[in-house]
Amino acid sequence: MTADDLQRLMPGLPSTLGLTITRAEKDVVVAELLVRPELCTVGDTVHGGAIMAFADTVGAVGTVMNLAQGQGTTTIESKTNFFAATKVGTVLTAESVPLHRGRRTQVWETRITNPDGRLVAKVTQTQMVL
Repeated sequence: MTADDLQRLMPGLPSTLGLTITRAEKDVVVAELLVRPELCTVGDTVHGGAIMAFADTVGAVGTVMNLAQGQGTTTIESKTNFFAATKVGTVLTAESVPLHRGRRTQVWETRITNPDGRLVAKVTQTQMVL
């Protein structure tokens, strides 16, 4: 699948977030997210849940890129560290890489940065292979 193919398949929440997949390969997935007011909390700062959903989606796309025909995936564990706040109008970039690709699980690490390259969050998630 190409990044465009994956973009067209975005269901519900990922589509609502408005993320754009810019690169999708077996060893890396990159996406962008414009921080809009509806993704924010007090002070026009992006909500942590929006960051987590962004990272979860990008890591899941990485897993999908590595599945065999007929397999599926679901997140079974996720850990997020937040490092910097992000204001409305900022475009965040998520880059996800595999830490483990097994028969039953895959583990992906996603780094989310701002346009200056500052680390905003780091997410490590485990995807179960179905």
